[in-house]
Amino acid sequence: MSSRKSSDSRRFHLTLPATSANLGSAFDAAALALSIFLKLSAQAAPEFSVEARGRDREICGRLENHLILTTYREVLECERKPLIPLALCIDNEIPIGRGCGSSAAARLAGVGLANHFGGLRWSDDRIVGEVARREQHADNAAACWMGGLVIARLASDGRAQMACLTPKGNWPLLLVISEEALPTEEARGVLPEQYSRTDVVTNIQNSMLLLAAFTEGRRDWLASALADRIHQPYRSTLCPLLPALQSLTGTKGISGVALSGAGPSVLIFLNPKLSVTNVRKRIREHLEAHHLSAQLIATRIATRGGRPRPRSHG
Repeated sequence: MSSRKSSDSRRFHLTLPATSANLGSAFDAAALALSIFLKLSAQAAPEFSVEARGRDREICGRLENHLILTTYREVLECERKPLIPLALCIDNEIPIGRGCGSSAAARLAGVGLANHFGGLRWSDDRIVGEVARREQHADNAAACWMGGLVIARLASDGRAQMACLTPKGNWPLLLVISEEALPTEEARGVLPEQYSRTDVVTNIQNSMLLLAAFTEGRRDWLASALADRIHQPYRSTLCPLLPALQSLTGTKGISGVALSGAGPSVLIFLNPKLSVTNVRKRIREHLEAHHLSAQLIATRIATRGGRPRPRSHG
C-alpha cells in the first residue's frame, strides 16, 4: 500500500465494503464482500474532527470513542509514530451492529489511515492481521480489505493468511437487516465450549462443499453446504429472522439462507433467473406472517475490497 509524507495536504480516500461472514458452515473461516460501503476521506488538520452522513450518522459522527480514530491512534502509538490530527468525512451505508462487518470496516479504516499518514508501508497481510487480532477472527477483515470471497485465518506471526476467490457466475443477494442490533460478544456468549465429533465433521464437509459451490457455480449445492451445526442453531433464539427465513430455502427463487456474521441479519442467495422484486415481495409477506419486520436490501458480491490501488501514471 502506497504512502505519502505526513506533510501532504491532499485528501486520502478509502472505500470499504460491508461483509457477510461465517456463511453457514464456514464459521470464522470465510466471508463475502458486499456492495454496501463505508466511504471516507481524511486530511491532516490542526485538530480531530468528523463530518458524517448516511446510515447511523449520529454514531459515525461522534468524536469520542470513535472506532476508526481510536484504532488510528493505537496503531500510531504502538509504532511510535507522530499522531497527526485528521479531519474525517464519512459516508456510511453499512448497518452498525447487525452482522454486516461494520466493526471490521471501521478498524480497517483506522489501520489504513495509520498506514498512510504514519508512513508504515504495511503489507495487506499485516493490515488484515492487525484487524483480525482486534476482531478475534480474520474472515470479515480479509473480505473487506481484499474483496470477493475470502478464506482467511490469523497466523501465529500476527499476519493474515488469505485466499481470495471470485465466485463463478452471477450471485444476486438479498440482505435482510434486523431492526435491532446484536453485540458480537452476546452472540458469541451463547455458543458451547465443546462440540461432538459428528457436528464438527459435518461442518467441515459442508464448508468444503460450500467452497466448491462458489468456485463451480453450483447454486443447487447451497442448501446443503450452508447447513451448520456450530453457531446458527445456538444463535437462532437471538436472531428470529434466521429460522423464519430458513424455511424458505429451496422454494422458488431462494437458493440458500445463512446468518450474516454473528447476526441478527440474514443473507439470502437468490436465483439469478427470477425477478428480485417478486422474491423480495414474497419474503416480506412471509416475514409479516411471522410478525417480523426487517429492511430488505438487494446487493451483490463486491469483487474489489478496500485496499487502495497504486495510481497509474502516463
